[in-house]
Amino acid sequence: MSKNYCQGPSCHTYDTSDRKRGPKGNRRNQTRTLGQYSYGNGNFCTLNCQNDWWTEYGTRVVDYIGRVKEPKVLTEENGWRQVWNRAHWDDNTQPRYIERNMLTGAERPIQS
Repeated sequence: MSKNYCQGPSCHTYDTSDRKRGPKGNRRNQTRTLGQYSYGNGNFCTLNCQNDWWTEYGTRVVDYIGRVKEPKVLTEENGWRQVWNRAHWDDNTQPRYIERNMLTGAERPIQS
């Protein structure tokens, strides 16, 4: 099993005891491995490392993936979102989730 390392470009520069590796007298800082708690979908050890990554690579990624060139508009047709059905709290025979139109407030059962 391979270790997952923090992807923060400056992770190794932060001076903390858990980043110290090597024999006494020849210690050096090393990028952290990711544990149970991580950020950015398991890619970063701290929010600082996530923010460092975004500062260095964010604009290039957005340009590569695709930058929004025109505003997106919410309409009745594209306004449907899956939401928690509050009626399920009182009556568990009701569906757990329903679709709600975020523009009109209309509700409907989830379309399969």
